[in-house]
Amino acid sequence: MSKLIRSPKSGSGWTSNDLASYHINLQEQEALQFFGVQVLPQPEVDPEILNTLDAKAMHQENNTELISMLELAMTPTRGETAVADFVRVLFEYLGYVRLGWLARTRVEIPFHICGEARKAKTKVCLVDHYHNNITLLVQEDRRLANTAPIHAQAKLVAGAVAAFTEINGDRVAMGLSPLAEKVIPGIVMAGTMPTFFKIPVTQTLAKHIAYGTYPSAETVVTYCYPPVPRPASRYSEGMKPLDNRREVLRCFEAFKVIVGI
Repeated sequence: MSKLIRSPKSGSGWTSNDLASYHINLQEQEALQFFGVQVLPQPEVDPEILNTLDAKAMHQENNTELISMLELAMTPTRGETAVADFVRVLFEYLGYVRLGWLARTRVEIPFHICGEARKAKTKVCLVDHYHNNITLLVQEDRRLANTAPIHAQAKLVAGAVAAFTEINGDRVAMGLSPLAEKVIPGIVMAGTMPTFFKIPVTQTLAKHIAYGTYPSAETVVTYCYPPVPRPASRYSEGMKPLDNRREVLRCFEAFKVIVGI
């Protein structure tokens, strides 16, 4: 793998080959192991969300908005903004957006690779406005739109490296010591079905990418799928069925600890 070509490219151009060329491997974990819990917590949401299938049958305005956005995001012809809009509303509904934390879309982060300056773009990210830190990254997997593969996992990892470097740059500017390592949480959304990621980024990995060299140490990125009842249909069904919705929301509740909420 050390002989793979490493070239200066933006985060949006990353593929699985780029992960291999920087000794980054993806490892699936079961949900309980990934979240570090014995049982997934119950989601802190209005019971109507868990018991009412369609937006038109909702009685609460914010519930209607959330499920309306979910229904739009389940339709590929609505365009690529529908998923980002759904994620933003979902984060607000679940309490991911809080005092000083903002949900932003299409943020470009400086990305240093192979001696050149590029950009890594996120579909959605959570930003700690007071400390200018990106605390969570979201990329979209557009498999439901029947487009060519876009390597969303690789893009997510590139974004995490860029976010880590930006955080350290801000720390140095404030007279603080840079972080040696940080786990950047991430999500890949295929329609309304998330896959959750924990991406450990070190100064060493970031420097190897910045200079285009091969790290001897392996970086293991872990991820998990929500334990929905019909795994083979997870992408086509998304969060629309109530049993799927319940399991996905339980995962989002557990993920709060990893994100730092």
